[in-house]
Amino acid sequence: MTSDGLSHSGMRVTEVEEFLKNPPAGFSVEVLCSGYRVHSDPESSLVLIEDFDSRRGRIVFEQSLGRKVKMQNLWEYSSMRKSLVSKWIYLHMSACEENFSVADEARVLEHFVVCIDGNNPFIKWQMERGLDWTISSVAGESYSVDVDLTEPLESWAAINIHMINDKLLKVKPVWRDASFTLKYHSDALFDFPHWFGFSKRKFNLRLK
Repeated sequence: MTSDGLSHSGMRVTEVEEFLKNPPAGFSVEVLCSGYRVHSDPESSLVLIEDFDSRRGRIVFEQSLGRKVKMQNLWEYSSMRKSLVSKWIYLHMSACEENFSVADEARVLEHFVVCIDGNNPFIKWQMERGLDWTISSVAGESYSVDVDLTEPLESWAAINIHMINDKLLKVKPVWRDASFTLKYHSDALFDFPHWFGFSKRKFNLRLK
């Protein structure tokens, strides 16, 4: 199975085991009794990975902001937006069998670290357009925005990997956690869209 590649300009997908064995520039891996602790340089990378369990034990990304990033003021939003369009974005995603259960880790076929180049001109343009389209008024409205990467992952998987389940049958992977979320909380007294559940938005990230 091919596990590491740059099949699309601006995206790299690496098996977790390979990532731990040969971390990219700016990353270092510390071996623990229970697993691994991964350190990164926040000046060059934006890590949005929550702790997770793998065949190698518990994996902890020390400088990670987590998959759901919370912002409470305009400065935090502006800082996050600048990072999204200037740094390498690192995410953890799982390739699973179809019809998997969220609680059924046995159906996870492989864990991957997905790296997106936020400074890539096409990705940067999409990110800026998507944020402008989904966020109408940062200062006066609470919102939640999902940035979805399912489409480029499916395109990458179709070319680069061949997965087999425990019955030795070839399967088409279904991607779990193929997105990250930006949450902005406003102190507005009458935040009606948020109260009534109308502030949840989403846009898809595509690659050439």
